[in-house]
Amino acid sequence: MLHDILYTQLDPMTMTWCATAQVRPIQPYYDQAADAHLSAPQIARHQRQQQRAGVRLLLQALLKRLDIVDCLDESNFPYRLTHSQYYVCFSHTNGNNKNATRIQNDIENSDIPYVKVAVVISRHRPSGIDIEVNAVKWQVAKRFYHPKELAILQALPMIQRNSAIRWLWQIKESFIKIHQYTLAQGLGMDYSAIIYDLLNQPIETLPLLTLTDDKTNYRISVISSQQTVIVY
Repeated sequence: MLHDILYTQLDPMTMTWCATAQVRPIQPYYDQAADAHLSAPQIARHQRQQQRAGVRLLLQALLKRLDIVDCLDESNFPYRLTHSQYYVCFSHTNGNNKNATRIQNDIENSDIPYVKVAVVISRHRPSGIDIEVNAVKWQVAKRFYHPKELAILQALPMIQRNSAIRWLWQIKESFIKIHQYTLAQGLGMDYSAIIYDLLNQPIETLPLLTLTDDKTNYRISVISSQQTVIVY
């Protein structure tokens, strides 16, 4: 079910690791020969099932990689492993294979939706992770982002702005998962201080970029090739 699994050690001192993978789609979303297709709600429900199963399979794969024998306690947020008490956070995103960085060879129809999943575990404290393959529109940012952030973003060239908007979105999503903010509350937080730190680094070419947010004392790691942001 999972393929293209990638593991990254973020901090050996706190045993903070993340993993990402693509979920192999279960056919058919669309059966051209039979001229039959699933409705949009059916596809959405199927993708939610893939997401839920995919993140848990990925957690199992990561624990196996680290020789950790444990199980997930889902009774409260943040999630934790029952015995070792590692903190656990999941993320998932939907897209089309034509937008993927690695395309599975046995899918001929590039318009078939796919699911990508991510997980982070840490002994230190609750961590957040966000994987996102889709762009975040400027109109959406203007609706939710903090005025200080918008003032900086507005002055940027479009390519830089689009990149900064998406990385900011993923940082905000990660903090939402850590602190259990509402979506509007979390997206409205001010992270303007780190925008220039993001822009001054060659994020797209670095295998791993890690910054420290002085305001929160959290570390922020960006893995551009995996379209993933981790806050820990």
